[in-house]
Amino acid sequence: MGKVFEGIDGSLADWIGEQHVFFVATAPLSAEGLVNVSPRGLDSLSILDEHTVAWLDLTGSGAETIAHVTENGRICLMFCSFDSRPRIVRLHGRGRVVLPGDELFARVEREHAGHVGARAVIVVDVERIADSCGWGVPVMDFVEERDIMRPWALKKGPDGLAEYRAEKNARSLDGLPAL
Repeated sequence: MGKVFEGIDGSLADWIGEQHVFFVATAPLSAEGLVNVSPRGLDSLSILDEHTVAWLDLTGSGAETIAHVTENGRICLMFCSFDSRPRIVRLHGRGRVVLPGDELFARVEREHAGHVGARAVIVVDVERIADSCGWGVPVMDFVEERDIMRPWALKKGPDGLAEYRAEKNARSLDGLPAL
């Protein structure tokens, strides 16, 4: 049932855009390091072209994705359909971190206006695009986005966010440098 795609065409881009959440998997080079899987959402993903995606990486409690991507670039994004049509799509590729001040950061930030507290943009040069059945994924209804991140970031303000990142986002759980 699975299919490998040459690129992210219009139909696949539309399907990806309909998903409210996606999952990001990364790992350090060290065999003793921790594999990380993080959920992402909040309308933060941009499809830049048939082989490039990027998302606005909002300040969070850790910075595993940033640390792992900076160390080795390996990354996989997984999208699951939770509606009546089962489907999973994985984008395997090489990631890179783009920081505020870069033109690409500004572009992705503009495409997702209204977010506060973005610390980076993660860009993925997609090398393999494939889907699978998704028969094991439950059918669930989307209720709403959580309105927690924006008020939290606004309350912290720019200085508070910088302080938070310095404390919580400087290193990964593996001890790798992050922000």
